[in-house]
This record gives sequence, structure tokens and C-alpha cells, in this order.
Amino acid sequence: MRIAIIEKDRCHPRKCSSECIKYCPKVRTGDETVRIGDEGKAVISEELCVGCGICVKKCPTQAIMIIGLPDKLAGQLTHRYGGNGFALYGLPVPSRGRVSGILGVNGIGKTTAVKILSGQIMPNLGKSDTTWEDVYKFFAGSELQDYMRRVSKKEMKTAQKPQYIDLIPKAFKGKVIDLLRKTDERKIFDEVVKELDLGVILDRDISGLSGGELQRVAIAACAMREADFYFFDEVTPYLDIFQRIRMARMIKRMGEDKNIMVVEHDLAILDLLADVVHVAYGEPGGYGVITHPKGVRVGINEYLRGYLPEENIRIRPTPIEFEVKAPRPQKEVQALTAFPALTKTLGTFRLDVKGGELRKREVVGVVGPNGIGKSTFARLLAGELKPDKGELDFKVKISYKPQYVKADTEMSVGALLGSINKKFDTSYYNSEILVPMQIQRLMDCNVNELSGGELQRVAIAACLGKDADMFILDEPSAHLDVEQRTMATKVIKRFAENNDVTMLVIDHDIYMIDLLSDRLLVFDGEPGVSGEVHGPFEMREGMNRFLSNLDITFRRDEETRRPRVNKPESNLDREQKSIGEYYYMPQVE
Repeated sequence: MRIAIIEKDRCHPRKCSSECIKYCPKVRTGDETVRIGDEGKAVISEELCVGCGICVKKCPTQAIMIIGLPDKLAGQLTHRYGGNGFALYGLPVPSRGRVSGILGVNGIGKTTAVKILSGQIMPNLGKSDTTWEDVYKFFAGSELQDYMRRVSKKEMKTAQKPQYIDLIPKAFKGKVIDLLRKTDERKIFDEVVKELDLGVILDRDISGLSGGELQRVAIAACAMREADFYFFDEVTPYLDIFQRIRMARMIKRMGEDKNIMVVEHDLAILDLLADVVHVAYGEPGGYGVITHPKGVRVGINEYLRGYLPEENIRIRPTPIEFEVKAPRPQKEVQALTAFPALTKTLGTFRLDVKGGELRKREVVGVVGPNGIGKSTFARLLAGELKPDKGELDFKVKISYKPQYVKADTEMSVGALLGSINKKFDTSYYNSEILVPMQIQRLMDCNVNELSGGELQRVAIAACLGKDADMFILDEPSAHLDVEQRTMATKVIKRFAENNDVTMLVIDHDIYMIDLLSDRLLVFDGEPGVSGEVHGPFEMREGMNRFLSNLDITFRRDEETRRPRVNKPESNLDREQKSIGEYYYMPQVE
């Protein structure tokens, strides 16, 4: 079975020479395999296409995908966005009394699936004349039949936490307490405010909230609704590890008697909050397949290995692997620079830096709760802030990617990246940064039209393209899917090693920190009041210090060695705390 995909926003026949038609061998023999349709875009006949792939290679705007699919998917087409449009196979199965997760890359159909389950669109089964009776027959014998029947009769009330929380201030004006009181249909205001630690911001205006505060307000507003189906789309961006775990435990409790579905790319948190996961695989922008539910541990492990045995399909050529123990101390390392003891006061907040040394060719992870001064420290190093006490006379050039990336320019991505003063040759920049970060397809897009994940990848590439000795990346994992986070991790590590530079990465994704870091800077103190900077430490010492402050322990999965959160007061949790091993037990070495 073969499908042909044309990205309509990339297809511009008036700006090209219609290479897809000119070079198609079937067109040359007289068949109308490729033509220009009524909308002025190319149309490919999937029945006539022989899958030679010439049009894919010749298209100057990379608008065409010809994809071969297993024949067994032929009868599983759930929805398609018209001829040559994205195709979705299968649907996740909502189930009352458990939290279902969806795990997969961006652009694979997760949002389409949720729109179908929430009644925003009717699954068309790939046809233009589909009726609800056809849908009932399609799902006959499955849990989805009764569910879709209720959706069609508008008997399903849904509550949804949006992916992009920066749109909330545009939709609602006023104070946090007004928004939450308005949405509190379940009469659980006090419980949720306490659970998500929202008391201190209730009288704040929505427009003045930080990303982490907006995220918690959005989660609270969704949880307070009275609904049959709850959908949480990316709940971790801008939350620290402690806030993520508290939020996950709240959603987990909700799932005991509610119907909840979550899309999340932080695997440690998805592992904690979900009971089952559906793995979504395919070709981003082309097609997506959603598997039957799998146990959360099994599903995540299969996803990391890149092979789904039940479906007998490989979704990634190589597995994502975790080191069994923290990286060993580097020998014969060369120091880049040292930062002295510093003090900085911003309003009522005070940051104290103890001083430390940074080495060439290393990645230093920066961990700590929100509001503890991590971004303030980054801005001090970058020269955006001046210390109140201590001299920061760096003789190294610094490139800084801030936490909140703004899309405030109408420049194209290509023009933006081309304007950066790069010390690296173009071939290296293309092969080691643009290609693995999947940015080449975005080069003609305007920056202000990018999605959150696309904008994040462009911001990382822009930061790495500058002439600098030290690169500071603040929350590079935000809005990136698991595959993109893994690739960003590889790009950052290779970049540090190949160019004799130092990387400081501030992030709350434990998996990314575990894969990426050689050493750790640890922040502690009282969020919003005072913060202290300690380190850099070797990985085990740093993680033990960090997690002991949060009173959280991790273990290593026996199969993949990935970090997993221990249940509070479990036997393993108590045992690890008693010996001071918060990150993992030493015997796994």
C-alpha cells in the first residue's frame, strides 16, 4: 500500500517549473499521475503512482512524500485530511478509571486523535461521504463504538489543557482567582490551589505570570472543570521537577474515577502519571499510527528501544540508551574559566554564587527548583545583569539562549540564521546542527509563524551558530518531543567536544540531564526569596544533593537503565534515603 502526501503550504507551482509533473515517468507515458488541481496545488494519483520517488527528489520546496505502508493498515484508516493529506490510522482508547498517555513525535496525529475523541471533528475514514453510522460500524466490537456514539450525540463533555499556554493571557483578562473561580465546576478550588501551590499568585494578573505559573494555572483550570473526558497536552514545560511530580500525582488521583488522556514528552513524568500508553509512530506530516494500549513501563521501554514487537515494526534505527552510572571524571581536562563568588539582589530575591570552575569540552547541567535564580545566574554570566558584589570579568565570549523564546520577527528562518556571525564553516554548521535538528525544511518559513517546538529548535541552532567560547541554553527541551530532545542532546554533546567549548544547560527533564551532563551545578534555597549556587559536582554527588533537597528518589529501570521516580515511602524510597543514594542504588553499577 502506498500513500502520496503533499504539504499544501509548501507547494507553489507558480514559483517552480512543475518538476513533479515534468519528471514523472508515468506522466511521460501519457497517464495523469500528477496534475495541478483546482486549488492550484499539485495532485498525485495514489492508484497510478509507482513509487519511484523522482518527484520527491525533484520538488524544490520539499513538499512531496511518497510513503509505502504495510497492507494490514489498509482497513484501519481512521481519518484523512483530503486527497494527498495527512492520514491517521487507529485511535487511542479512553477508559474511565485510568490515565492514558500518548507517546510519539510531533506531527504524528496526536492532536487529530484528541479532536476526534473530543467531538471537534468526525472521523471520515478516508472518504468524503462518511456518516456516523459508518463510524459505528468501523469501531464495532471495540470500546470506541459506544464512546463514539456518545460523541456523535454530543453527550460527551470535554475539558482540555492547551499545549501553548502563552495564548491564555490573550483569551482571558483579569486575576488568577477570577479565572479559577469561573472554571471551578467540581468545587475543588481549595484542594487544587494547595496541590499546585497557587495561593501566592491568586491576586496576580494573568498577563503578569511567568511560564511556569501560567502552566500551573492552565492545569488547575482544566482539572476544575466537570467533564467526561479530560485532555492534558504537554503539562511539564516551564515546571521544575518538584512541580512536575506534584502535578503528576494530582492527575493520577483524578484518573481513579475520571477519563483522562495525556500527551507528554517528559518520560519520567509520563511513567509516573499514566497507567497505559499508546505509542504513535509514522512519518511526521505524512501519516500516523496509534497502537493499542500498552502497560506504561512496557510501552516506554519499547519506544526507547525503537522496536514494537506486538506490531512487529521498527520505529527508530537505534535505541535511546542511558548510562548505567554517572560519567566518570574526565582526565587531563583543560579549564575554560572560573567564576568568582557573586551576589545579586533582584527586588526581594537574593542570589549567592559560591564560585567554581568550568572546563572545556564539557556539558554542565544546571538543576534546581523554579524561582531559585538559575536564569538570573545565566544572565549574570551572559552580561545581561551586573552583580552587586564580586567582579565578573570574563575573557570568554558567551552565547545565550533565554528560557522564553520570542517570535517577534517576520524574517525567514534562513535569513535569521544567515545573519548570525558564525565562526564555524557552513558545511559543519549544516551537517552537525541544521540537518540533525531538522531545520532545513523550515528555512523558508517566517520565524513568527513557527510552532513552539520549531521555534525552540531554531533558537538552539541560532545560539550554537554564534562565535563564542561558552554556550548557555535555558530550558532547551521545552516543546520538543522525545526524538527531538534526544537529537538535541547529541548535537549539544558533539558540539562541546568538537569545538573545545563549554555548554551550560538549564533544564528540568531528568532524562535529558542524565543523557547530557558531565557535571552538575546545583541550586538550592527558598524559591522567590533566596538562592545559592553550588558546584559543579560530578553527576552522582550533584544529583544526590539536588534530589535530597526535593525529598525525591529515583531508581534505574532494570531493562533500559532509564531513571524512574520511586513512590513516596515505598521500600526502595526509604532504603535509598537511608543510605543517601537518591539518584539510584549503587549496586546497579
